[in-house]
Amino acid sequence: MEAADPQDLDAEDSAESSGDEILAPGHVRIRLVIGYDGTRYAGWQRQPRDISVQQRVEEALARLFPSKPGVSGSSRTDTGVHAVGLSAHVDLPRERLTYPPRKLVLALNAWLPEDIRILSAARAPARFHARFSACGKQYRYQVWNHPAHHPLWRTQSWHVPRPLDLAAMRTAARAFVGRHDFLAFSASPGYERRPTLRTMTQCSVRRSGPLVTVVLEADGFLYKMCRGIVGTLVQVGLGRFSADAIAGMLAQRDRRLSGMSAPAQGLVLWKVFYPPPGQHRYTDPRTPKPS
Repeated sequence: MEAADPQDLDAEDSAESSGDEILAPGHVRIRLVIGYDGTRYAGWQRQPRDISVQQRVEEALARLFPSKPGVSGSSRTDTGVHAVGLSAHVDLPRERLTYPPRKLVLALNAWLPEDIRILSAARAPARFHARFSACGKQYRYQVWNHPAHHPLWRTQSWHVPRPLDLAAMRTAARAFVGRHDFLAFSASPGYERRPTLRTMTQCSVRRSGPLVTVVLEADGFLYKMCRGIVGTLVQVGLGRFSADAIAGMLAQRDRRLSGMSAPAQGLVLWKVFYPPPGQHRYTDPRTPKPS
């Protein structure tokens, strides 16, 4: 389940590349926004032996369209990771789509399990691609910082019972903002890496009672980069590292010198960003995406 896509490694995800990327004649491209609780699934992407979110969405589509259309997602979240804003696209035969796309939401949700929901559906340009048109993503990671783990948050957060130094964590988080080589905070994908530079526009730490939320926003993420950053920030909060150690970790590019990888269940793919209308971009799936 941990294999990553070599063209665009995202921290907790890497998107699949569909073999059907060009809109066929007589079809309409629809963009879907999908939310799900990832607890019961082996991530977004189809797996040979385990149940995935993509599989369930495609099964629902097959109930409505005999052609059994495939769906291409913006991200491949790992096992246990959640989403409230995963973007996907699907090409549907025009003659079979006899109702407005907004009604597709109701039709698909009628066939989906309760822990997966289509949140919106809308027409997309023929050149839109859920993955290759994206210009950035936001993830949020939730930590339950209290001696007792709240039963309603047990599958949606990482339980850290010891007190956290929020001031130190916020100081450390600021060091991640900007264009850096994030190799020291990502896991090995199992093959030779492409460039590991990414631009992070936000890394902030918020607290609301026992709930601590880390917001990470960037133009792209390396494999398991989010979880490496959050694990390190929590260890800063626990006094394992100093807040000013982050710059050295980034510079040394050695995963062994940075902090732990946070558990999957606290991570949520919050939203995927695209250029404004009229500034749409598309990268051919066979062409490596620039770092």
